[in-house]
Amino acid sequence: MRLLLLVCLYESEIGYKSKADALTSRNNVAGAEYLHLKVESFRTMNEVKPEKHGPMGEPHWDSSSMVPIMPPMGAPTPMHHMHQMPPPPPHLMHPGVIPPGHPGHLPIMEHNMPHTPAGLVAPCPIRPTPMIPTAEPMPLMPGQVQGFWVFQEGSAPIGEPILAPLTPELMNIGWRQCWSKRENRPYFWNKLTNESLWETPVLKPPLPPPHPQQRFDPITDPLGISSGTKRRASEEANPQAKRIILTGPWDLEVSTNVIILERSLSELPQPHPETEAMRANFVAKLRQSYQDLCHSREAIDAPRESFNRWLMERKTVDTGTDTLLPSRCAPEVSPAMFAAIMDDIPIRLVKPKFTGDARKQLSKYAEAAKKLIESRTVSPERATYDDFQERLSHLKSQCQPHLAEAVKRSVEGICLKIYTLSCDYARKVREKNEELLKANNVLIPEVPPLPPAHMRRKVWCYPVQLASPGARLPAIEYLPDRAEQAVLRWKGDGVSINIMHLQKLELLYKHSCYDDKKYEMFLPRVWCLLKRYSSFMGENLPGGGGANSSHSSLPTAVFECMQSCFGVTFECFASPMNCYFRQYCSPFADTDGFFGSRGPFLEFWPVSGSFEVNAPACEELLLASLGHIERLLAGSPEPLSFIVALPERREVSAPAGPDSQAPAPTSALEALNKSRFGRRQIVVPAFEHEAIHGLQHCIQRSEAIIKSSHALVLVWLQNESGFQKWGPTEERVEQLLEAFRPGRHSDRERKELLSPTRPGLGSSHHHSVPMTPTLPVPIIPPTHLPVVVDHPLSNGQVLLPDSK
Repeated sequence: MRLLLLVCLYESEIGYKSKADALTSRNNVAGAEYLHLKVESFRTMNEVKPEKHGPMGEPHWDSSSMVPIMPPMGAPTPMHHMHQMPPPPPHLMHPGVIPPGHPGHLPIMEHNMPHTPAGLVAPCPIRPTPMIPTAEPMPLMPGQVQGFWVFQEGSAPIGEPILAPLTPELMNIGWRQCWSKRENRPYFWNKLTNESLWETPVLKPPLPPPHPQQRFDPITDPLGISSGTKRRASEEANPQAKRIILTGPWDLEVSTNVIILERSLSELPQPHPETEAMRANFVAKLRQSYQDLCHSREAIDAPRESFNRWLMERKTVDTGTDTLLPSRCAPEVSPAMFAAIMDDIPIRLVKPKFTGDARKQLSKYAEAAKKLIESRTVSPERATYDDFQERLSHLKSQCQPHLAEAVKRSVEGICLKIYTLSCDYARKVREKNEELLKANNVLIPEVPPLPPAHMRRKVWCYPVQLASPGARLPAIEYLPDRAEQAVLRWKGDGVSINIMHLQKLELLYKHSCYDDKKYEMFLPRVWCLLKRYSSFMGENLPGGGGANSSHSSLPTAVFECMQSCFGVTFECFASPMNCYFRQYCSPFADTDGFFGSRGPFLEFWPVSGSFEVNAPACEELLLASLGHIERLLAGSPEPLSFIVALPERREVSAPAGPDSQAPAPTSALEALNKSRFGRRQIVVPAFEHEAIHGLQHCIQRSEAIIKSSHALVLVWLQNESGFQKWGPTEERVEQLLEAFRPGRHSDRERKELLSPTRPGLGSSHHHSVPMTPTLPVPIIPPTHLPVVVDHPLSNGQVLLPDSK
């Protein structure tokens, strides 16, 4: 609705009076004043009767007859007397009328432009305010504020209101000028924050970043209703991820203190159930071929654990791409397999428990070596246990060289045949993987080369990352088998795992996997992982077994003591199923990397940190690991500490001599005793400590704890800074020996049943360490020392200290 400011209707005085009386009766004073203003304007522009004017030129209004002289209907208005009518004050406008200055307002009449008036019902007038016809802006009157009116009590607005437009800055932040129908006055509204003000908004300077919300005005908005929603202190910080605590023989909440150099992405292919099933089939065929060759050529069974030991020994020299099957080794004939077969010819010797067992073993060996045993007279009635052992040692020392010379070519043929088959099987697995990638249109990207070692940054150790994308993984069936076990099955091939260890793998997957946040590939990768370790250990298969010797771990109480006393946060030989910490090294980087593995230990080059070393029972792997530790300690001036746990086994097949009653220690134990970085050595007696079974992930929990039948040697290998930080003091060593006491693991499980939350979790000894440092740690070059060895941290040359 539009209000016309110029009334040009011609009406009689009676008509005006009747309308004025009618409006006066309704107390419409504002409308009467507005009508009086218009009538007075017409009187000044036209001839008026002098008798109608009072003194001082003011018009005289009679209550009974008000007849202003108006031009006839349709007559043109004299333009030389016309002035632009001022807009009425906002408080006198009709509700709903758009005030002047608003974007929606349209001008009624321009200066010197003719206009045809329209009819309007005029209210009863009151005494008007004299007008000041000037083009200049009027000064502010008392009671008036720039842009709108402020009414004082008992007074009315004077003069013309000046409605200044909003500044562009206020318009940009959402402020608009509106008109209040209820109050008949302008107000200001922000379309972005829904805030409304009677006064002109003031542009406030931006608040600092920690407090982005606008502060409310205590005068205009005392309750803070118009301001933005107040944020709580807890909402200011980043929301913390929900921490999942899973009880078991592990502590996955301990962060790492190990620092490494940046390393490139791994070029290993992604695991796939099809390639993993093919690899498992080839490993089973290889084991059977090994058994057939030993039986047909030497009339013996495949030595127990010899095939597993061959796999581990080959990986110390293998440069092929397959993580399980050896494919590029030099020499091709494995010394470990050769020695294992020769040790069982003519029969396998074991340490007897009683005198009768020793006598039987000697007679069996004598029957196998008829030419030697026939030349000797054995008196079994008078011989003792030590006599039989001494004669057996002497007999073997005399016979073994001749036997080895006779069967050397045959045994070498067995070793070479097994290696050739392994290379062929590894090639077929690689071709199958390439076929899967081609079928899924997956291209293998090129891995960018790493800068030189002295230009690489030091970072916290992180899991192995594969550069190659993988083919689409199939669905895996999840079948709950029993209350504590489940079966993962693909194409009828099932693998079993305890529910508790499956939950552990899920938690490790959450910590370490970055390409599958929705767990869409979790079950296929778990199936590949379990299938790989099942093929590797080969329980109840020829040349397999020995999960305790190759996959067992130390008790939980020992790890807790090592972590609290010696700062140990890393395991150098573990697997996703038996690891205690969430950072560890394992033999298979392709399947284990998704669950926190840092790859094989021989390919891991830390700069600082504290480690636990419990290597499998493979002499060649132990020797290679000790040499690797020596290079690490010599090449880094930062704190490095290794606690090596080695079984004190004695070689029955390698006696020290006919006059010696005690067998000689292994070569790995000798190398450990001679290490120049050794700080202390202790021995835990046999049957006085426990271990966790290597198949703990698929057997009952009550069967997982086993007593060890051999002594355990603990040796601290530390450089100077590591010794200063984590030295084996008397108090720390006593606490560690107490942790080895049998039954401590059961006590801990009992506490967990009573209180599921692990005591000490989240306490001061669990330091929160970020995944990567915020700033690069400067690399300190090693000091100049006389002996030189190969080490990748200094481009292959590291100077070692003199041996004392």
